[in-house]
Amino acid sequence: MDRKSARKLKEYAKKACTSRLGVYRVPTGQVDFDNFAISFGGRLRRDNRWVILADIIPWDEFEKRYSAQFKSKTGNPALPVRVALGSLIVKEKLKFSDEDTVQAIQESHYLQYFIGYEVYKDEKPFDASLMVHFRKRLGAKIIAEVNELVIARNTPVAEDQEPKDPPSSGGQVEENKGQLIVDATCAPQDVRFPNDVGLLNEAREKADAIIDTLVAVSPEGTTRPRTHRKVARVKFLNFIRRRRNTEKTIRRALKCQLQYLGRNLRYIKDLVDSVGVVSLSRRQYKNLLGAS
Repeated sequence: MDRKSARKLKEYAKKACTSRLGVYRVPTGQVDFDNFAISFGGRLRRDNRWVILADIIPWDEFEKRYSAQFKSKTGNPALPVRVALGSLIVKEKLKFSDEDTVQAIQESHYLQYFIGYEVYKDEKPFDASLMVHFRKRLGAKIIAEVNELVIARNTPVAEDQEPKDPPSSGGQVEENKGQLIVDATCAPQDVRFPNDVGLLNEAREKADAIIDTLVAVSPEGTTRPRTHRKVARVKFLNFIRRRRNTEKTIRRALKCQLQYLGRNLRYIKDLVDSVGVVSLSRRQYKNLLGAS
């Protein structure tokens, strides 16, 4: 590392340790793009996606709220909000684990620029365990506000655009309802990822419900066929609870759920031949057509 880069690094470390709150005060203003020093030479590209995203996110607007959480005047200085928030964005955008996120930041000068470094450093930016504290301190509310601010700053509004007339509904205008997430840099974590075994399990459960409906309207004395729903449910839960499923276990789970579903469809066919489909709801009839 040359003298100029070393001097900048020293000044940056000095600023990071200076705090009015005692444990937190790091300037989060936009890093000077043209003066970002790469130890092995070269310059950053302005059209890189991380450089563009760094220009969009209003880092300064979150510093005050983030620093307010550090009321103690003892302890080591905390990392700036740009490091914390930027690391979470890198993790969600690249779908990495905490350890892989830290390693990716260490290896990429673009990611180091994105989280607010002024010079490239070939060392770990922080321990991976701090990612847990970043998530607790920032929370889902601040992440949602980041999305809203990014959208607001990048939604062009034409000056000569006239507001549209509201629809004629007796003088009342309906307000928008719900929440639309446009920017996916930080996606909700409660969205389930579909897989073949899960879809087959849902189809089996719907087929079981159709069988219950058909048996209920069948002639007296009709016994419900054995679908082994409890055994099938236990096998499905055992599959999804494994941390890692091999190709063999996935193939076995698919075969098992297909067998249960095929048996249920044969039972449904026999019941429909005797009582018809009039007793099914519209949703059940639609599901039956899709399964057939």
